[in-house]
Amino acid sequence: MSYELYYWPGIQGRGEFIRLALEQAGAEYIDVAREPKHGGMKAMLRLLEDETAVQQPFAPPFLRDGEQVIAQTGAILLYLGSRLGLAPEDETGRLWTHQLELTAIDFLDEIHDTHHPIAGSLYYEDQKPEAAQRAGDFREQRLPKYLDYFEAVLAANPDGDAHLVGATLSYADLTLFQLQAGLRYAFPKAMQRIGADYPLSAALHDRVAKLPRIAAYLASDRRLPFCEDGIFRHYPELDG
Repeated sequence: MSYELYYWPGIQGRGEFIRLALEQAGAEYIDVAREPKHGGMKAMLRLLEDETAVQQPFAPPFLRDGEQVIAQTGAILLYLGSRLGLAPEDETGRLWTHQLELTAIDFLDEIHDTHHPIAGSLYYEDQKPEAAQRAGDFREQRLPKYLDYFEAVLAANPDGDAHLVGATLSYADLTLFQLQAGLRYAFPKAMQRIGADYPLSAALHDRVAKLPRIAAYLASDRRLPFCEDGIFRHYPELDG
């Protein structure tokens, strides 16, 4: 049976981290909200609004595998990792990969909050002064702090600096690829200024982009473009 991915149809968002794992594994999946023949948005909303469900998801993304429904990006990737061959087989390795993913999601939250520092219910235009202040702190403090961490993890990997965990590709590597790609879109000036400080992360990004299945995905219409409705948004005034 195909995996069923439920996420908002017009943006990459958090669903993209799951798509990358499914695409790299060559897994059969349905991006339900983007496919009217499978119910589209109505199918996703039915699950979200089903108050009788014992394990009702709070918000997308969520994944259905038969009768199993898993929500939250980190939990979904933890579930898929061993099934798709994108996580170590040993428990220590699986937990380390999961830990890295959760740290990346913390990073993602901070990236989002550069353009929505007060409330997600407000438009960016309603909080531009606060966003400028938040983005300045992000560029100077938080961005290098997170990038330093992932660069150090790559350098410290006893199996080589080509991957975050072990000697083979994991979903954490795919996540770092997406973070790098999104940051280059949202903060091109800032990333150009400091990019040379993170050669291992940049090399990982380039290797992932050239993986045959990922390269095919990136060139297809399944890969939604970055835009100013998603998590990674390019507002020149926030780029410093």
